[in-house]
Amino acid sequence: MEILLGFGPSILSRPLSTCQSKRRYFNLRARASLNEGNDSFYQAAIERASLRLRESHSPDPLLIDPYVGCLLPSNSMEDMNQQLHPYCLATKFIDDKLLETIQSSDGLKQAVLLTDGLDTRPYRLNWPTSTLIFDICPTQVFREAVQKLQDAGAKIPRGCMSFHVPSESFDIENVLRSKGFSGTRPSIWVFQGFPVVNLASFKDILSVVSNLAMKGCLFLGEIPVWLAETEVADLPATKTWLDNLFMSYGFRVKAIEYDEVARNLSKDSARRASGVGTSILFVAEHLRFSDDQMETWRSEFQRIEEEGDEEGFEEL
Repeated sequence: MEILLGFGPSILSRPLSTCQSKRRYFNLRARASLNEGNDSFYQAAIERASLRLRESHSPDPLLIDPYVGCLLPSNSMEDMNQQLHPYCLATKFIDDKLLETIQSSDGLKQAVLLTDGLDTRPYRLNWPTSTLIFDICPTQVFREAVQKLQDAGAKIPRGCMSFHVPSESFDIENVLRSKGFSGTRPSIWVFQGFPVVNLASFKDILSVVSNLAMKGCLFLGEIPVWLAETEVADLPATKTWLDNLFMSYGFRVKAIEYDEVARNLSKDSARRASGVGTSILFVAEHLRFSDDQMETWRSEFQRIEEEGDEEGFEEL
């Protein structure tokens, strides 16, 4: 297992605020608004969007985000840095893995995106017909961003549907179900940019995904390295921490090496940013049955038992 360490200015830095969280029921109130310039979560979201814009306008772009410009101030094109930021590598990797998995898996029509509210994947990716896209993110950011996207002409691909799930919801699981998500159908989950304040809040997310995702479903994305609470240079300790954390929620995880992603995309080191590691890119496979699967089988087993009791009674 390899660790991907992002470099350059940290866009996944530890926020100053804290929150109370509970297993399965959690409430991440990021208080993110497009009008709140001092909000650390929102500023990080703007930085990520700016990186996508810069990469889209680079001479040899790794990815092109045709809509991100409408989400940013008009002066965002100033001081364009042509270095290849690890966030863009991670974004490209996640995009490709997401679509490759959906297109190669029969019946996989549910994608759950845990984002910062400025994610444009529902609009810019070539989603297969009938895909249901669930975007879990801060409400205020989402509302203002979606209005700007619609004004710019962005549309969900024909035949697909997108649903917003407020990250402030107390019970994310039931909100997802109320919007049409089913734990008895395959799904794929992406985590990138979603505001977390501490390890406990990320554990809440792992719990939600573990409860809702069928066995065999993938959970992929990037997490801030400070969640590991280990030294950045101590790779063995970070690997052990990552394995133990994900396995405790029923996931077999693999961290993806930054250099490996760059090599696979035929990108040399000329444009890479340098600095301190800030992120871990991961792909995890769920090894447990979802709550909905277990409930379905429990109900079926109970029905069979009741039918057997009735047959035995008739024989008597």
